[in-house]
Amino acid sequence: MTHTLYHLLAFLISAVVVLLSTPVVKQIGLRSGRVDLPSDRKVHQHPMVRLGGVSIFMGTLIALLVVWWSGGFIDASGQPLSPKQEYEIWGVILGGLAFFLIGLADDLYSLSPFTRLLLQAGVASLAWGVGVRIEFLTVPFVGLAHIGWLSLPVTVTWLVGMVNAVNWIDGLDGLAAGVSAISAMVMCVVSLFMNQPAAALISAALAGSAIGFLRYNFNPAQIFMGDGGSYFIGFTLAAVGVIGLVKTAVVTSVLLPYVILAVPILDMVAVIVDRLRNGKSPFKADNRHLHHRLLKAGLSQKLTVIFIYSLTLWVGCLALAFSGIPSGLAYALGATGLLGYTSWRTLRRAK
Repeated sequence: MTHTLYHLLAFLISAVVVLLSTPVVKQIGLRSGRVDLPSDRKVHQHPMVRLGGVSIFMGTLIALLVVWWSGGFIDASGQPLSPKQEYEIWGVILGGLAFFLIGLADDLYSLSPFTRLLLQAGVASLAWGVGVRIEFLTVPFVGLAHIGWLSLPVTVTWLVGMVNAVNWIDGLDGLAAGVSAISAMVMCVVSLFMNQPAAALISAALAGSAIGFLRYNFNPAQIFMGDGGSYFIGFTLAAVGVIGLVKTAVVTSVLLPYVILAVPILDMVAVIVDRLRNGKSPFKADNRHLHHRLLKAGLSQKLTVIFIYSLTLWVGCLALAFSGIPSGLAYALGATGLLGYTSWRTLRRAK
């Protein structure tokens, strides 16, 4: 079986598992009373089950296990992964499991911010220990620089930061799932181009799960992914970016994960800066996110989500062009046109 078929298989299996399991998870959540109640800073008007992350995690894991059993985890030359590469893959999978469990515990028992951050940093450190680590940074006017012992704090900051960035954009029906699906698909394509099929396989499975979940999560949503889902997705995207792209000691590849995930990253940074500037805690939830601002400007939920989708697709296509993929520039130009159209529609609908 070729690389492409393995990746397609992972995508389809994860999507089907999520499509079949999400209604079951929803019923379990309703019967147990595990729901997200409306509040002043939340958009939904009725109690919603927030355990959809269970389906997303199951879909991704089952797809990877099936493909792994079929022999799909191989290197670019078609040979079995080296022990070092296997450790990295297990670091992503087990790290994703750990972050899912942290998020699920928060969904069920409402962990304190300090406890969440401590657990997240601990798991990220363990992932670094098995090889999911950033070893190079791009220094302006210098190029790539090996960062030595700084690898640990830089990697932990990246992994934990992306987990919370995805969690923070999960504020509208279908927003986090759609943004994550687009980012995962772009990361899959770029990883394949960079001769990293194992990392691409994880991205394909994650993309399938996110798209399958959109069937129930797009406006009007029937279920939320919860912290379990957003933590798992955020860590997996960040970790795949590390083992699939940042591992390659090329300036362009080191920058690609930050370009692909620019929308949640910039949203989180802008919110933190705004909170600090106004004397607020950077960790206290409020209505300062991009999607909140677009809603206040008069946009509907659906148009707000579609506009942010177009932003994500645009930066993803820029990453394709930046990576040197054939026709990448054409994709970037096409996405620029789409972004221009959605921006025009957004301005027309705004008050």
